[in-house]
Amino acid sequence: MSDVAFDRICDAIVTGQLAPGSKVRDSDLADQLGLSRTPVREALARLIDTGLVEAKPAAFTRITPLHRADVEATLAVLEVLDQLAVRTGVPNLTPDMIALMRTANDDLAQAIKADNIGAALAADDILHGVIVDAAANPLLKRLIQQVHPQIHRIYYRKFSSLRGWQDALEHHDNLIELCAAGDSDAAAEISSQHRRFLGGLIGELFDIDEDSSPAPSH
Repeated sequence: MSDVAFDRICDAIVTGQLAPGSKVRDSDLADQLGLSRTPVREALARLIDTGLVEAKPAAFTRITPLHRADVEATLAVLEVLDQLAVRTGVPNLTPDMIALMRTANDDLAQAIKADNIGAALAADDILHGVIVDAAANPLLKRLIQQVHPQIHRIYYRKFSSLRGWQDALEHHDNLIELCAAGDSDAAAEISSQHRRFLGGLIGELFDIDEDSSPAPSH
């Protein structure tokens, strides 16, 4: 039940049903999920470890707000983890794995056409997950999985439309060809470039949000 509660609360945070900065109570969440308070409390403790939830003892438990500096720090960590996964995973890729990456990219293209961000993120996860699995490093995989919910929340929050994701398809095509050729260094570099490109887009969206915010009163 703890896993069920974790998955459902995490999904609600990622999709924005539980908004950044909103306070949560285990009793309220338990009622909403139809679960007892114990698994919900356990799930919230795990979500604190992922950075999606923050708590101040005897004060509050809330969904972690989205701040530019935190987002940039998370993306920087993901870029480093991603580079390591690509460099160590590419030499172990099999033809079947490459084929799965191509299929995932095709699925991503269909999700973009349908403007379905959930399906797009799932396809993107599968594609990059092939490389992570090939790296055969359990600790690296756990670290990437821990960062992923934060990345997904950023994408949901900042990319309400998938129109800008067309670049991801081209990036993936290039990445797959380099993986198929066994060029781990070039694959790692192009993957880092794409992460930085997405980081730039997210930064621009933060700028737009700040520009559209009302001026503080004096």
